[in-house]
Amino acid sequence: MNLAQPGILAEETKLARYLTFTVDSEAEVNVALKVLADNLDTESTVIGLGHSVVNLLKKDVPGLTTFTAQAGDGYEIPSTPAALWCWLRGTDRGELFHRSRMIEILLSPAFSLSDVTDSFQYDENRDLSGYVDGTENPGGDDAVQAAVVQGQGAGMDGSSFVAVQQWLHDFDSFDSMSTKEQDDAIGRHVSDNEEFDEAPESAHVKRAAQENFEPEAFMLRRSMPWVEAQDGGLMFVAFGKSFYAFEAVLNRMIGLDDSVSDALFKFTRPITGAYFWCPPIKNNKLDLSQIGL
Repeated sequence: MNLAQPGILAEETKLARYLTFTVDSEAEVNVALKVLADNLDTESTVIGLGHSVVNLLKKDVPGLTTFTAQAGDGYEIPSTPAALWCWLRGTDRGELFHRSRMIEILLSPAFSLSDVTDSFQYDENRDLSGYVDGTENPGGDDAVQAAVVQGQGAGMDGSSFVAVQQWLHDFDSFDSMSTKEQDDAIGRHVSDNEEFDEAPESAHVKRAAQENFEPEAFMLRRSMPWVEAQDGGLMFVAFGKSFYAFEAVLNRMIGLDDSVSDALFKFTRPITGAYFWCPPIKNNKLDLSQIGL
């Protein structure tokens, strides 16, 4: 039986809306989470709980922690923790809007909506830079092995950990680069999505090659482009059975082991960073037994 929230393993999302919440009334948190679990459509919405909310309930989710801010060579990797995260998946912006309002109502007065970001599928899963995103994603059983907790018992099995970062692209900088410079930054040819061996060590595919870590650092990415007015970028979403894979890749990207920064930082930066735990499901409802609900 698959206990993971269905959206985590679903292979395609046309439109998305991401909601983050802070705690408004500590005394109402457990009631609000029960109401959410009883009324949520788990087929189309993925829920993640932040470290602060689990601590508030005096419970423990082994492996859950708070995202740590870091600094690279001339750039920051910020930490912007939240109490609760919702990933709404769908095909109609109006329906996503009304569903987000419904979730906000279900969670009040315990939680207050702090941020909303809308995302969309672009040109057959390309980033707004034009490069295909998620090429090395595991599939099938490999996706389950990478993204879903197993063998830790009821309440944990079927759950997942998710790292969420909103990346803001500098399109003026990107557009000023030649196609060769852009390809060198990514490590793939934009024309055919093929990797090439002669790419520099700073190329993203070389910094982030999941099979090159020990142990291997495979994660299941469900990233999507976002746009607000004239700003845009990538909402990076990566699910794992722990945060190991994400942290291993991020540390390599910022050059912690060899002082070589990922060339992505030439034209994009993360402006948020948060960790969440996505509970399993039971009888098509969120299973919150790990946190005593």
